Amino acid sequence: MPALRPRHLCAMAAAVVLALTAPATSASAADAAALREVLFVGNNWDGTADVLKSSGDLAKVGRINVIPDKDARMAEINADPIKWIYFMAIRNSVGEGHDQFADDMYSTPDGKSVVVSRPSFADVVSIDLATGRINWRFRVSGYRADHMAVSPDGLRVAVSASTANTVHVLDITTGQQLGSFATGDKPHENIFTKDGKYIWNMSIGDVNTDSDAPWQDFTKGDRHITVVDATTYKQVKIIDMRDKLDAIGLKDYSDAVRPAVFSPDGSKLYFQVSFFNGFFEYDVATDKITRTKVLPKNPATSDDRTTMVNDSRHHGISMSPDGSKLCVAGTMDDYATVVNRTTLQEGPLVPASKPYWATVSGDGKSCVVSESGADQITAIDFATGQKTVSVKVGDHPQRVRLGHVAADWTSPSS
Repeated sequence: MPALRPRHLCAMAAAVVLALTAPATSASAADAAALREVLFVGNNWDGTADVLKSSGDLAKVGRINVIPDKDARMAEINADPIKWIYFMAIRNSVGEGHDQFADDMYSTPDGKSVVVSRPSFADVVSIDLATGRINWRFRVSGYRADHMAVSPDGLRVAVSASTANTVHVLDITTGQQLGSFATGDKPHENIFTKDGKYIWNMSIGDVNTDSDAPWQDFTKGDRHITVVDATTYKQVKIIDMRDKLDAIGLKDYSDAVRPAVFSPDGSKLYFQVSFFNGFFEYDVATDKITRTKVLPKNPATSDDRTTMVNDSRHHGISMSPDGSKLCVAGTMDDYATVVNRTTLQEGPLVPASKPYWATVSGDGKSCVVSESGADQITAIDFATGQKTVSVKVGDHPQRVRLGHVAADWTSPSS
């Protein structure tokens, strides 16, 4: 047999590389094709999550029980007087007389599991979407879990432990803690920056007291934005909106930052605060509030701050993918509206019953709000500002998140 020349060896090596890498590439494409984009709707008071089509008519795909271990968790709580006290306090304060079983949720990148924060059980669980069984459980510090955020690569999830002034960052597949960081009082919203480099946490202070008059604001606690490095979890910056609000003459406004959303380029943050029917524009580079938008009041809504659920007059804000429109959930004013980001002019006020969250449909064409007072979600067209569809879901829908399930997924048996 003649000796192989160098060019023949190179050709053979290339063939081997192609043979080894081609199946992996095909498998990856096949995995992506095997997934279906959906909306997860957390029904906080009944402990379920409805799974809907991510766009169009938002038709129901299935439902998940997010508290399959309820009996075991209740046995734990009933056996521990301190846990029982906190459990009942959540029910009778922020829960408005109900237990809070499904605050926030994200699916894993492979679409096999959904990770859920459960306030009343003070934990985060991963639920197998095929079987409905729990893969792992992480007990947060303190006695209540709250809002979460997922990293841009989908591999990490950050969860607020609201009574411990701590945010835990977990491996979304294993539930192992990768790190944690301290926050202000009552950490709430978490946001990963688009580049994945930072985590922003907004602490909202004590929202379940009746000390709501402006002169009593000091009783609400230390409220600020904590910015941390998303690799080391070390604090990078503290942003206190108190001085920024004072600088524009709004000394009587709360500095408790509620839901917020970045512009596509990350240069602006749009955020809501307690008791306010509107939102602010914050310039990240100059560290200043640059614009204020006051939205209409519903004449039927009382201005008595003590009547506003957990201090949130408006709670929920999202942005169209191109950054041209904002969508605002006017919680206590019973409407949602699309706002032009350039002019800050609002569109039609779409009637909605206690809308509690705003997100974006899978195709980017619609804002989707959860109507917690009507147990439904409603889509509003970004282009026209008009309602397109409403779909009934479970008891007290709050967070709505885009995610994935297997293309042939159906609800697991009870």
